[in-house]
Amino acid sequence: MPYLPIQDHGLIGNLHTAALVGLDGTIDWLCLPHFDAPSVFAALLDDEHGGRFQIRPVHNHTAARQLYWPDTNVLVTRFMSEAGVAEVIDYMPAGLAPDAPGFGQLIRRVEVVRGRMPMEMTCTPAFDYARAPHTTELTRHGAVFRSDALVLGLAASVPLDRTRHGVRARFTLRQGECARFALQPLRAAEGPRLDADQERTLFDHTVRFWQSWLARCTYDGRWREHVHRSALTLKLLTFEPTGAIVAAPTCSLPEHIGGARNWDYRYTWIRDAAFTVYALLRIGLTDEATAFIDFLQARCRDRHDDGSLQIVYGIHGDRDLAETTLDHLAGYRGSTPVRIGNGAFDQLQLDIYGELMDAVYLYNKYCQPIGYDFWTQLHELVDWVCDHWEEPDAGIWEVRGPRRHFVYSKLMCWVAVDRGLRLARKRSFPADRERWLRVRDAIYRRVMTEGWSAERRAFKMAFDLDALDAATLIMPLVFFTSPTDPRMLHTLEALRAPLEEGGLLSDHLVHRYNPAAVDDGLGGQEGTFNMCTFWLVEALTRAGRTHPAFLHEARLMFEKMLGYANHLGLFAEETGPCGEALGNFPQAFTHLSLISAAYNLDRALDGKPFGKVG
Repeated sequence: MPYLPIQDHGLIGNLHTAALVGLDGTIDWLCLPHFDAPSVFAALLDDEHGGRFQIRPVHNHTAARQLYWPDTNVLVTRFMSEAGVAEVIDYMPAGLAPDAPGFGQLIRRVEVVRGRMPMEMTCTPAFDYARAPHTTELTRHGAVFRSDALVLGLAASVPLDRTRHGVRARFTLRQGECARFALQPLRAAEGPRLDADQERTLFDHTVRFWQSWLARCTYDGRWREHVHRSALTLKLLTFEPTGAIVAAPTCSLPEHIGGARNWDYRYTWIRDAAFTVYALLRIGLTDEATAFIDFLQARCRDRHDDGSLQIVYGIHGDRDLAETTLDHLAGYRGSTPVRIGNGAFDQLQLDIYGELMDAVYLYNKYCQPIGYDFWTQLHELVDWVCDHWEEPDAGIWEVRGPRRHFVYSKLMCWVAVDRGLRLARKRSFPADRERWLRVRDAIYRRVMTEGWSAERRAFKMAFDLDALDAATLIMPLVFFTSPTDPRMLHTLEALRAPLEEGGLLSDHLVHRYNPAAVDDGLGGQEGTFNMCTFWLVEALTRAGRTHPAFLHEARLMFEKMLGYANHLGLFAEETGPCGEALGNFPQAFTHLSLISAAYNLDRALDGKPFGKVG
């Protein structure tokens, strides 16, 4: 069937890029050589023209399953039939130096573990989002695909035949036999080769790399497998050369099938900073937190002329993420337009300064102290917030409608100034304390007066908009309010009403807001936001210290949310009305919030204290 469900995929990668592997044995999304490079396989966005790399049984099989090699990102796709059982083992060697043999390869090993299985391999690249032509040349050891910008070599242990757009191989394996394929960008004139011993060495190295990396994770509480899979997924979304973490490895997967809410998430949002650093530090992954802080510090050194930061950057720190549409692509199940780049890069979103300052504060507290030069840059950012916090902006949800005074944006401006004050006090850094105190208190009062809806008895989305916003769930998590402040408890009550009754809940899943009540400039529908569900779990968990019923509800909600993970424990950005994955996949923010929710819920169930902001 064309267009597998989004959730019917696993992810592999090498800390430079990543590929989606479907339950049908198809790699239908891969960008080379980096996450944000043009795609070479994009059947996920155009089944006919996008290009794919497929390995499958020739005859019908009764079932297909996927699993990860224990504690790794090595993926196994298993095909079962009465005649036999075949496994396709997919991985990209990780932890290699750029000049090491095997660097940049995508390796697919086919093994028959029972009986006899006729198999078929098809490789039809479509360079530059299916815009660039290429030639195909058969070689002694495989094939070479040449486009103007990129040359790929496919090494194969079985003979290949040329097809119209690529190559194909048909081969039969018996129990104990295997076939190997390796795809990689070619940097030399010679064609690709694949040595069985070298492939086994690369496999063993990759397994050891992932298992030794995960062994550094200190989490040993409930839901350990889900936390470990989330950690491994976040590592896959890390761009090793700069420490950047992409929001997702894909672009233009729809938030509603057939709709226009299709965005490119192969970039790094400043907003993710606090959640990234918090989640990684909580489970002992300090090296990744340090690398991401280094990426943030580099962005602080490269601010705009007016002293502001951009909300999102390329994985190399690129600023220009101009958004364009690929009108020649049909879109996932007809969901158009297909977008690359992200037009939100030049929006004003004031909340990013709070998330950045919170990240640095947590890093300074739990990992290692920051230096004076970095503090100087942060001081300037806090001053910038003091100058601009009263402006309307586009908000956390990057609305493309009119700017507003979003409550979440004001809240995070408060966090920016508050964490600046706390850092200055803890480290005795020089700071304009009197002004910062005045501004912090002014923001607080403004949120409590203009951000509170007396009619709805809840914090609202914007000063001039009574709609509910799941982003206000962050308030107790960043210590703006007590988790049992009556206003917060009333907000929890309002949010937990069903969507059709004015709330944001749908069977324990949370919508970020009601699109019918908010002019976000987009139109159309969307699913529930997985990240917001985990935020509600955390808010209920914290309130559950003194209200035990909330803690029981938080656990049930968390367990039900885990049931919406795919067969490998992966989450997209959203969940649709039938439990299907929607939006880009897998989503870093969802897995970050899962780790945070699991960590705090587990501690609450054991009666342990939460972390303190002081």
